[in-house]
Amino acid sequence: MSSRGTRKTGKKQRKSFGPVESLEEHVPSDWWRRIFNSIYLKTDGDVVNNPSITKREVDLFTRVLKLSPEDRVLDLCCGHGRHTLELARRGFKNVEGLDISRYLVQKARSQAKREGLRIRFRIGDARKLPYHENAFDVVMILGNSFGYFETIEEDMRVLREVFRVLKPYGRILIDVADGEYLRENFKPRSWEWIDRKHFVCRERSLSLDKQRLISREIFTHIEKGVVVDQFYAERLYTREGLKELLERAGFSDVTFHGAITSDSQRGQDLGMMEKRIVVTAIVRKDWKPTVKQRKELKTIVVILGDPTKRDPVKPGQIFDDDDLHTISRLKEALRELEPRGYRFVYLNNHSTLIHDLMKLKRIDLVFNLCDEGYNNDPRKELHVPALLEVLGIPYTGAPPHCLAYCYDKMLVRSLAMNMGIPVPSTYVIEPGTISFEIPFEFPAVVKPNFGDSSFGITQRSVVNSAEELLNAISEIRGRFGYDKQILVEEFLPGDDLTLGIIGNPPDDYVVLPITKEDYSSLPPELPKICGYEAKWCPHSPYWNIKSVSADLPEEVERFIVECSLKLFERLECRDYCRFDWRIDSKGKPRLLEVNPNPGWCWDGHLAKAAGIVGIPYSEMLEMILRTAMRRLNSGGGVAEEPR
Repeated sequence: MSSRGTRKTGKKQRKSFGPVESLEEHVPSDWWRRIFNSIYLKTDGDVVNNPSITKREVDLFTRVLKLSPEDRVLDLCCGHGRHTLELARRGFKNVEGLDISRYLVQKARSQAKREGLRIRFRIGDARKLPYHENAFDVVMILGNSFGYFETIEEDMRVLREVFRVLKPYGRILIDVADGEYLRENFKPRSWEWIDRKHFVCRERSLSLDKQRLISREIFTHIEKGVVVDQFYAERLYTREGLKELLERAGFSDVTFHGAITSDSQRGQDLGMMEKRIVVTAIVRKDWKPTVKQRKELKTIVVILGDPTKRDPVKPGQIFDDDDLHTISRLKEALRELEPRGYRFVYLNNHSTLIHDLMKLKRIDLVFNLCDEGYNNDPRKELHVPALLEVLGIPYTGAPPHCLAYCYDKMLVRSLAMNMGIPVPSTYVIEPGTISFEIPFEFPAVVKPNFGDSSFGITQRSVVNSAEELLNAISEIRGRFGYDKQILVEEFLPGDDLTLGIIGNPPDDYVVLPITKEDYSSLPPELPKICGYEAKWCPHSPYWNIKSVSADLPEEVERFIVECSLKLFERLECRDYCRFDWRIDSKGKPRLLEVNPNPGWCWDGHLAKAAGIVGIPYSEMLEMILRTAMRRLNSGGGVAEEPR
């Protein structure tokens, strides 16, 4: 990742500052948190989106490092993953990337998905790496991605972290701007056309201490005017300075390998990418003596619904053979994880749940899979995590208040609208109301405001007249025994989409592929809706609906991902969540629901999305466990991640 980019924060900001006397005074201390986005890929696209440049650089790096396809390689500050992806294309099996930019990491993940490459991309801070000691054979910091922080000590923290995660005799390679050259040869002013409608003007000056190059970019649209005016600063490292820094961090055999020069496709200002130093060093340290690593097993208590109690959501209100088969598949998948350091204990008797938890001598983590709710009461789903918090037991998934918020569909929609996230037009019918007029045209869909698992939503929920609307309301109140608020929303005719997220934004998460419901097997007279019949009625035509990978325009996919991540954080979801969207008649996505602690079953939406990118069911479950352990560990919890 280079640094000729621009900033886009999502907040209203000044279009331009006009003339300024000192560039340095306008540089935010954390400019690197927001600057690397879609505009960066335009201003720097002549270099960072040039496949031939990337291939030449990877040729050099693999030769200098003597890389083996079996080496475990970290591309640190990987940007949109151009080097990581190229290594994977060449057959390197154990490469992964980490970067602070959520936007660029998502671009990397999307490209890996398109090419069928199994690469792990993570969001994180280079000063505190989310990896264990001795995790990698090689760490690369490429494309001038070193020297962004205000102090040298922060750069030192990066190198010490790299030293920690490298194995004994592991190698580091840094590709960074030649500070000595740039100090004498930087261009104080330049401008260039990006495309037919955009151009960028740049100003540069040295900092007062002459140790950093301060840059300003004004990115302009010829019709709309200034898009963004932004400032950043990068440290100018010389060979001597880099050698001293690496040796202070503990590295040995510091070696320089000539210089890299780049060619601009536009024949324009290359800035910090014009001439770069390539340096390698080796970690000389001993393996820590292994205390006969028979590591103590982590005790994971799995809490499930109670199969002996009535369940109002299920057909017949009982656990049937399909439910028992689903639980059996779960236990089979978790059994596959036992050799990795886990011991699983299952609790499903809600009458004795508190006693059973308190009598266990050790609980490292509760895997809270009780989406039925305490005593199988869906309104008491939040009671299980509340109980665990009272007992001081760490657990996976959403906290009580998140589950309470998301159980109220209208509350979530109101919040989404306040955040600028589009939702379908909706009308609320209060209990007992029999006279009303909806403020939009048919068709519409009728659903309970409170509930999950598609409770109360059937093929008759899609209505085309006032009479059908009344019948649908009667069915929800009568057949399903529901006596609270009912929502009537406009029926959106486009693709029915689902996005799953495992992890904890902003720094540690995986976005699974967006899936859509394939309704091609449905008789044409039936409405295209994934409701109660699709989940609970094996003899219904809706049972044959399939979830397939959604082929969406890039801007639509990006919008859905960005909005879902904002909602994940705003609603305080944790560890995993699912977001349901639908496309309207104009091709625009609108949010339907947020599902914290979504269905964990082997054939559910989350597992299907994971399967699209080759993640087996057991691995998906372990991803949830591990992300919860990392969250708890980083916050001082007790559930450390097994190694």
